[in-house]
Amino acid sequence: PLFSVDANWGVTCSLYLLSEFCEPIPHQKIQLPLSFVCMTHQNISPHVAKSAANEADSAKERADLSFNKRKVKERWFYRIALFSCMIIFIATFSIVGIILVNGIGTISWEFLTEAPTHGMSEGGIFPAIVGTFFLVMYMSILTVPLGTVIAFYLSEIATHGKMYNIIMSAVRTLAAVPSIVFGLFGLSFFVFFIGENIDAAMGIDPREPLFNKPCLLWAACTMGILTLPTNIVAVTEALKMVSMEQRISGYCMGMSKWEVIRYIVFPQSWGGIITGLVLSVSRGAGEVAPILFVGAAYFLPFLPADPLSQFMELGYHIYIMTTQSFNVEKTLPIQYATTLVLLTLTLMLNAFGQAFRYIHRKKLKQL
Repeated sequence: PLFSVDANWGVTCSLYLLSEFCEPIPHQKIQLPLSFVCMTHQNISPHVAKSAANEADSAKERADLSFNKRKVKERWFYRIALFSCMIIFIATFSIVGIILVNGIGTISWEFLTEAPTHGMSEGGIFPAIVGTFFLVMYMSILTVPLGTVIAFYLSEIATHGKMYNIIMSAVRTLAAVPSIVFGLFGLSFFVFFIGENIDAAMGIDPREPLFNKPCLLWAACTMGILTLPTNIVAVTEALKMVSMEQRISGYCMGMSKWEVIRYIVFPQSWGGIITGLVLSVSRGAGEVAPILFVGAAYFLPFLPADPLSQFMELGYHIYIMTTQSFNVEKTLPIQYATTLVLLTLTLMLNAFGQAFRYIHRKKLKQL
């Protein structure tokens, strides 16, 4: 220590040195050195005062150096993040702008309400719009209730042990599987396995199959399997937003687990659940690979009569026009216009989900 022990020390030493040598540093808490310890004496030797001042200056320099390093790191992180956001922003608006400029001139009432003609080089896309609508509707009916029930069970009822971690890991892994894998799975499982067995059980002639063929029903089941992990994760994350204290409060008031879910958890997580489900459905509406083999048709001048019929779909229609059209250059306006319609439908679904979440959160804040 810098202090001698020949007498008692006073408080005046510390106050004087703090006022003279230690200026405040923004966002820093300086740890005083040992020589700043307050003793009980009114006199201090010049040697001790000089040593204490040097130690204070050294502490200030170290604090300034550490603060400047953090500020430099913060500036670089901010610049990198801003640059990344600008790249995403410019790329997104460039793509949307190109599609909008090249497709807006082709869109008309006839384009939206008529069937394709002249080898799909003219006419409209009405069968593809209707097919996409039926696909999304059947997919939602099959997937949304199932995914919601599974998420509630995993989050509110199941024991959060090793089995829970394994199941959630499997669900998140399925959400990252390429969509073409789901398409091949749907073809082999739904069409060749389930459909063939149903036809055999009903005694239907294999040469004129009823279920053992690609159709809207199997396409919706395949898309449902694709979006099911996304639904489960979205609902689970929405349920986690409800604090555990509120659940415990319900139990302390004598409520059962079902009553806690019904009156506490579900009303507060309703907005997040709907938002997640809408976003997952909008993702399914834009997928093409899963329906390549299980129901989508190249060209159909009529609408699907029942779930066992084939159908046209907007994403698949764009894929066909860009890869198998007899004159790709001639059909470019139809390709851009169809892409603009599909993009508009997807953005409308996303906007609906975000608006619903905003309204629900606003209502919760008012309670």
